[in-house]
Amino acid sequence: MHGHQRGVALFVVIVFVMLSMLLALWASRTSLFNEMVVSNDADYQRAFEAAQALLQDAELDIRGEMADGSPCSGPPCRAYSGALKFPGDTNEINPLITRLESESTRCKDGLCARRVGRQDFWNYEKGTTTITPAADTSLGEVPLTELTKENVAARYGQFTGAADDTSSGPLNPILTEKDEGKGGWYWIEILRYSEKAKTANLIVDSSTSQLPLNLDVYVVYRITAVAKGLKPNTTVVLQETYARQRAKD
Repeated sequence: MHGHQRGVALFVVIVFVMLSMLLALWASRTSLFNEMVVSNDADYQRAFEAAQALLQDAELDIRGEMADGSPCSGPPCRAYSGALKFPGDTNEINPLITRLESESTRCKDGLCARRVGRQDFWNYEKGTTTITPAADTSLGEVPLTELTKENVAARYGQFTGAADDTSSGPLNPILTEKDEGKGGWYWIEILRYSEKAKTANLIVDSSTSQLPLNLDVYVVYRITAVAKGLKPNTTVVLQETYARQRAKD
């Protein structure tokens, strides 16, 4: 007598098909995750490069140079655009700082008085209901949305013409972004420096003596660059202290 078929082969085939589907699903999810990681990393690197470019642009701004390193001889440089200028001699330091301190944000045209409130101002976003410590408006603590407004922060190439120089190829898209809340900005804090005074406002070495800077004008600059990535949660912040020294001769 012939045995009756009981469908065991069909059951085995179904099990293998389901396993194959699970493997395919796992492979697709792994591939998607890897793409997300690569995409996020690429966006971070793009924002990091933009922040570096902003620091370099701020240095050119301080030195009064165009994007190609040549001396400024016309717009858009500060001397020809009506914006606030860097102090040209020691007598101009106090009036400039007083002018900046009168602003609600303590900044104008990318120049700022020394920040006396929270130092990580980029973490104070608009719409934040609770921050620690509480914001102190008397110290110029305002949301980042206020600090990034036109005529408060400086954009890439605003005073150097760098945004118009595409001779080396297309610019980073973050640097060309000009919409509100997008792109990148820099702020330059003007910090007093004295060879005589010994106060907390000064830059000192580990022995509390003055650093031997050979300055024309007794100020140093702290530059903060913030670049927003193309993804909403990507932000890069870079800071540097810049002292423009004169030649020994």
